[in-house]
Amino acid sequence: MKRVELKQFANIRSNGLIAVGLEEGDKLVSARITSGSQEVMLFASSGKAIRFDENDARAMGRTAKGVRGMRLAADEFIKSLVVIEDDVREILIACENGYGKRTFVDEFNTQNRGGGGVIAIKTSDRNGALVRATKVEPEDDIILISDKGTLVRTPVEHVASSGRNTQGVTLIRLSKDEKLVAMARVEHEEDDNELIDAMKEEGTFESESHAQTEVDATDILVNDDISIDSDIDNEDGGDEAKDDE
Repeated sequence: MKRVELKQFANIRSNGLIAVGLEEGDKLVSARITSGSQEVMLFASSGKAIRFDENDARAMGRTAKGVRGMRLAADEFIKSLVVIEDDVREILIACENGYGKRTFVDEFNTQNRGGGGVIAIKTSDRNGALVRATKVEPEDDIILISDKGTLVRTPVEHVASSGRNTQGVTLIRLSKDEKLVAMARVEHEEDDNELIDAMKEEGTFESESHAQTEVDATDILVNDDISIDSDIDNEDGGDEAKDDE
């Protein structure tokens, strides 16, 4: 991950500008504008998350590769970046087998950048890998898309809220060979065009494949000073969503 001053993008050429230097195998997963004094969260495919102050990452040039945001195992990838704003109270997390949950931001303590993070959701055989995490409000909706083209829109308030170290509940019912590949937050009363914009902004929508971008450890933050940076089944497959000791 890295931070770049927004002024470095003041004059964009027709063919664009390099925003981050990527190593082979890396992909850009998200870019967000920040105030320069906010906290951010990174979510990994393993179900872990880390929360830290954005100033733990110094501002760099456009072509720099950045610094370690979160320590990952060889088979892990960063899936989501969330900027913690004053009105952010909850994070909604979704896994590839259609399960997920809401968790209060306050359950994630602030750590130093570069750590291994803490469990955000259990990525058990039932849940599969973490696919996406996004900030939500109870009055919002979420859009879920599978690799078979199934799309579900459902109110956030229908998703059970539970602690960090839990598996969650059913978000979308999938067939045996079907996987969830995308999720996006849709603010209350957005129309269909705004819905598509929301999917693109979340980085979970690609016109041809609906495939979600993966990244190893590189992400971008953007801030003004120093920047770039259906219904839900609350049954848990027979098990209630509860903390596992």
